[in-house]
Amino acid sequence: MFSRKVHVEYELDGMRLPCPLKWLDNFSMRNFTNASIFDDTLPVGDGIIEIGERVPLDKLKAAMEDWFQRKGYLPKSAGLWLELE
Repeated sequence: MFSRKVHVEYELDGMRLPCPLKWLDNFSMRNFTNASIFDDTLPVGDGIIEIGERVPLDKLKAAMEDWFQRKGYLPKSAGLWLELE
């Protein structure tokens, strides 16, 4: 089910850092109840999330950026990067 591993990083003071597991877990738990397209997401560690084949990477990135900004984790000026392993 979780056939793809994705590295998730954000920018802080010009440095790219792995997103904390807390952020990833918070995003995934919210989406288990509100957005079925992201049901196939499983945070496994800081900066690492496993996803299913039907999860579109571009939509995942946009949804994560939006959620992290609304939660106050990520400033609007900061970037978010998702890269398949």
